[in-house]
Order: sequence, then structure tokens, then C-alpha cells
Amino acid sequence: MNADPLKADVVVDRSAVLAPVHRRLFGSFVEHMGRCVYGGVFEPGHPTADDRGFRGDVLDLTRELGVSVVRYPGGNFVSSYRWEDGVGPVAERPTRLNLAWRCLETNEFGLNEFIEWCRAANVEPMMTVNLGTRGVQEACDLLEYCNYPSGTYLSDLRRKHGYAEPHRIKLWCLGNEMDGPWQVGQKTPLEYARLAAETAKAMRIIDPTIELVAVGSSNSDMPTFGEWEATLLEHAYDQIDYVSLHHYFDPGDQSRGDFLASGVVMDRFIDAVVATADHIGAKLRKRKKIQLSFDEWNVWYVSRFTEPTDREWIDLPPLIEDDFTADDAVVVGDLMITLLRHADRVTVANQAQLVNVIAPIRTLPGGPAWRQSIFHPFAITSRLAKGSVLDVRPRGPVYATDRHGDVPVLSAVATCDPDSDEVVVFAVNRAEQPVELNLALLAGDGYVHAEHVTLTGGRDAVNTPEQPDRVSPRRLDTSPMDGGRAVIELPAVSWNALRFTPHEKG
Repeated sequence: MNADPLKADVVVDRSAVLAPVHRRLFGSFVEHMGRCVYGGVFEPGHPTADDRGFRGDVLDLTRELGVSVVRYPGGNFVSSYRWEDGVGPVAERPTRLNLAWRCLETNEFGLNEFIEWCRAANVEPMMTVNLGTRGVQEACDLLEYCNYPSGTYLSDLRRKHGYAEPHRIKLWCLGNEMDGPWQVGQKTPLEYARLAAETAKAMRIIDPTIELVAVGSSNSDMPTFGEWEATLLEHAYDQIDYVSLHHYFDPGDQSRGDFLASGVVMDRFIDAVVATADHIGAKLRKRKKIQLSFDEWNVWYVSRFTEPTDREWIDLPPLIEDDFTADDAVVVGDLMITLLRHADRVTVANQAQLVNVIAPIRTLPGGPAWRQSIFHPFAITSRLAKGSVLDVRPRGPVYATDRHGDVPVLSAVATCDPDSDEVVVFAVNRAEQPVELNLALLAGDGYVHAEHVTLTGGRDAVNTPEQPDRVSPRRLDTSPMDGGRAVIELPAVSWNALRFTPHEKG
């Protein structure tokens, strides 16, 4: 391939505000799956663990990652989970079969431990209720236990368990992936729509201030995609605030060029769900706009994963502990760009999962924790994206893919912090050669290019306990600006964060 740089243009207009930068876009996910909980966030006896068994190194990395909200306890796990098993004295909690992942669940870590962990990590809890094997009553019971102050059996039970103040959980998911044949308690579109509507209605009687996320399609390839969302909204439009989207992107079953275009798949998925929601809203003559919660997304080598259906029931089987490359990190950074570009409708998002299970953080039992390659674009985006998302429409070359047709080489979004006037452009070069980016910052006289952080490196290198920083971001030389314009080279197959500040603040 020709090594000469390709050329692309982007114009950044600080007045072209699309939406606020919602902090809930930087969410994560903790499920009782593999070593996410046990050996991940929770490992009593670990050298860094506190008296509650929370790994201090994982807490430190969670804060560094910039996670804002964490969804719990699943995931597939929730669809056969009894929340009552995970509260009260630990010695009295039952061991159960985890039907989702074919292992034993000791319930040593449960609801109240999760709330305490969220407070230690400074993140907002996002709770999922079981609508697989359970229903309206159990969801109401869980909400009453968590959020009602006192004076009822369940609120006083919480107080008896040592939590005098309510947990005040605002975000609630009405089940998980109920369209999937892998799900315990799978539902048809109509079955789920009616159950979600009635559960939401009852929960709002207990606490009218909660925000409710209804289950959407598990991915855009599901046979009921579209029908599912339309049926749900026909029956539950007034009762819910969000429709969920889930999607994982597998590097192992497609070409490199197709995989690097994963953001296009996410973009089209979001557009389709927005179109369906707005169609039903118009049909029902509703003023309210349904928001989207992309509460499971990540790179996942699904083609390597074997469902654990033929092994013995054991404790803590390690599951999908994928090692991520620089290419994977570029795609994760691009997916975050896509989420920001849709911040007018996608206002919650959760990368799945936080620790060990297709995760940005990995651990060894009794040993170190380290950052995977995908940790870095998430952490830097979470740190730098502030204020408002700007409507940026880059122009440049395209390349051909087998799955997606012609795909833009350049993917980009920008944010602007009104407090500091700082502008940050997040950009991905999907091409296997550099891109010469001609950037124009309107009314940008006096601005300087203060920082250029990039992550690149190819398809082979990964981070390990022995080489925890092998795939890491690096700083490149910044470019001179003239009248708000700069020419910036983006390395081949790279994720980039470009920071621009007024001269006196640079």
C-alpha cells in the first residue's frame, strides 16, 4: 500500500453544540460471571484488599479509568438470580447454581457489598431486576428494600442489615436480553412488552423518581430486531425512559478492515433504534423522546468462546479473559467516538465488563492488576471529554469493506469545555497508512495545539503482568496553528486525542 499520507479535513465549530457530554456514557458493568466479581472487584486476603474484601488495586484502576456508573448484577446471570440470597449475614447466605454460566454462586458478594463498592469507587449503581424467572413482585420488593426509607418490612430489613439510609438507586434495568434463546426465561416481544410495562408501572408507585431502562434487542442481527423495539414501545412508551442496546464486535471472524469499521455497525444500530422509537412516539402522539442506553458494548473474541454446557459445576471458572491488542484499543476508542456522536439520544452506556471478563482491567489471584490496551482510550476520553459534544462532520477518503461497503477512513468527534474553552478532538484513522488531517477551528485565533496522544501498534502486541505497558498511549509532537488551522498527522490504524487550548491556558 502507498505509504504517502491520505488527506482528510475536519472543521470544528464551538457553536455547533449537539448535546451535553453525559457522564453516564462512561459506564461499566459488573456481572457474576467468571472472575469479574470473585477475584476481580472482590478478593478477601489479597495484599491490597480492605476489610470488606475489595481489591484496592482494582478500585484504584476503576477510578483512573473514569467509570461513572456500573450496571449490576447482570447480564445473563440476573435472569435466574434471587436478590435475597445476597443480603444479610454472609454465613447464612445459600450457595446456588448460577444457571447462566454453569457454576456455583456463594452469594458472598451481593447487593449491599455492591453498593459499598460503588461508594468506594465513586460510581453510580445501575441495578438490574430479574424478569426471567421472576417478575413484578420481586422487582417491587428489591426496590422497596433499596430505596424506601423505613417503616415497612423490607426497608426495615435493610436497616437490620446495617444500612439505615436508603441506597437511593436511580437507574433500573427491566431484565436483560430477554429476546435471546440463551436467556433463562426468554420472552416473545409481546410477552416482554407487557411484563416490562406492568413492572415499570408498579415500581414507579413505590418510587416515582427512578429511571427505567427496558430491554431492547441483544444485537442488530437478532431475528426480532425492530419488531422487538416497536412492540415494546407500543405497550410501554409512557412507563419507560430508555431502550437498551447491546452489541459486541469480534476481531476473529472478519478481516482487519471490516473490524476497524465496527463503529459503523454501532452507528447504524443506534440510528435504527432511534428511528423506531421516534416512529412509535409519533404514532402514539407523544412529546417525550425515548433515550437509549447502550448498556453492553465491547470488543469480544466471540468466535473463540465455547459455552460451558458440558463441564462440571465448579466455583469461579475463568470465562472470556481475552487479551486485547492495539487494534482492539483503536476500535474501542472509535466506539466511544460513536457514542459521543449520538449523545443527543444515547445518554447511558456501559462497557462490558470491568474486570477480567472481556475487560479493560485484568488481575491475577493474589497478584497484580494491570491495564489492558482498551483501558487507555476509555480512560483518556473519560478524562478529556467535558462540557458539550460538537457536531463534527469530517471529510476524507473511504475504503472498501466486504461487510459494510465503503467506510470513511477518518472517524472523529469533538468536545468543548465552556469553563476552560478547551476543545478536544477524538479521531481514529482506520487506514493502514497515515492520514494528514487538515483541522480548522472556527474563531480559533489564539488557540494552540496543546497535546496529541495516540495509541497504535498493530494486531499482535498485548499487555501482560510481565509487560503491563507494552501497548500504551504515547505523546506526539504538537502542530503549529495559524489562524485556528493546523495540519496534524494521524499514524496508521490509530486512535488519537488532540487537545486545543487558548494560548494563555495552554
